[in-house]
Amino acid sequence: MEIADIRNKDLKVYDYDLPLKRIAQYPVNERDQSQLLIYKGNKISKDIFRNIDNYIPSDSLLVFNNTRVIRARILFRKETGAEIEILCLEPLSPFEYELSLSSKDPVEWKCIVGNLKKWKSGEIAASFEFEGKEYRLTAEKLQPDGDAIGIRFSWDTPHLSFGEVIDATGHIPLPPYINRMDEAEDIERYQTVYSSIKGSVAAPTAGLHFTEQVFKKLKEKKIKTAEVTLHVGAGTFKPVKSKTISTHEMHCEHFFVTAKTIKLILDNRGKIIPVGTTSVRTLESLYWLGAKIIKEKPGFQTEFSIGQWEPYDTGGSISAAESMKALLSFINLHKLPYIHASTSIIIIPGYDFRMINGIITNFHQPRSTLLLLISAWTGSNWKSIYNYALENDFRFLSYGDCSILFR
Repeated sequence: MEIADIRNKDLKVYDYDLPLKRIAQYPVNERDQSQLLIYKGNKISKDIFRNIDNYIPSDSLLVFNNTRVIRARILFRKETGAEIEILCLEPLSPFEYELSLSSKDPVEWKCIVGNLKKWKSGEIAASFEFEGKEYRLTAEKLQPDGDAIGIRFSWDTPHLSFGEVIDATGHIPLPPYINRMDEAEDIERYQTVYSSIKGSVAAPTAGLHFTEQVFKKLKEKKIKTAEVTLHVGAGTFKPVKSKTISTHEMHCEHFFVTAKTIKLILDNRGKIIPVGTTSVRTLESLYWLGAKIIKEKPGFQTEFSIGQWEPYDTGGSISAAESMKALLSFINLHKLPYIHASTSIIIIPGYDFRMINGIITNFHQPRSTLLLLISAWTGSNWKSIYNYALENDFRFLSYGDCSILFR
């Protein structure tokens, strides 16, 4: 089937019945005791996640997304009593995540505002406590930005950074299908044990199952690891409401990859297994970024972008090795600490994967772009995989169980 035909395919093909009771509202007691579905050689079986090393070839390279979820959901209350909820999506000024979160001066963020109609004008404020003292965080509306809006945040103490302020004020932004308020347990459990770079408003959930014991077993089997950073946006939960794929506007996310990781990817081609769909998106976007550098030969720049349909419109005869070598050369030539890019790539059935040899991932919503990605990898067998999971009491979505999928 031609890619144009797939773009116009009716999305009901990628629908399935997901009972509410199958959507995990809480994590299992121990991270690595979740169920694991194994799809290999067109056969499906199950185990527990703690034994995942048994299903990964010993010379593999696992690629992890080391992003860390910020307490991006902030609740304000107007003097009238109306509650306004602000979800921080990405920084506008300063533009860099690290600079914005470390800033002790006012910052501006692109946000989604709940109950916006109740916020006609003026500033709104929320009080917070830090080391026994009470302070105020103030929000001011700026310009609309698509479905979102710019918000300027300021606070009444110069010794705290914005990151410290939202840690004291905000809530863990649990996905909308987890039908409860965040609790103390979520502060730890809605983070991977290896998370380190703050910026996400959603966890890379396939990584939630890994523990130190699992990493020890992987190391004993000489399975290598590498890290990328992709800050997960709220758009990852955006349902595909259009009838066909072609009219769905894909969300944009920022990623950062060091020369060390690119070298590991280059040296381990044919053995790469990303942990989570965010790592898949990063790796495949890296390929297209390297291909773009080869074709366009850009001068010095510190940020690139990959468009939603760019891979399908440009085609790619360049090998993964050539692409990674081009990225390494660009980094070394311009003495950059990492490659920084934004990606809106959509991976749909018919996509030609360049970088990966397996996927570790949770189970995704019906009619979602994440399910389209899984279908692109497994073909129509995604239906058998999901039917097996439903029939064998697997838990679904962010706090749910996991799978490892080979072609």
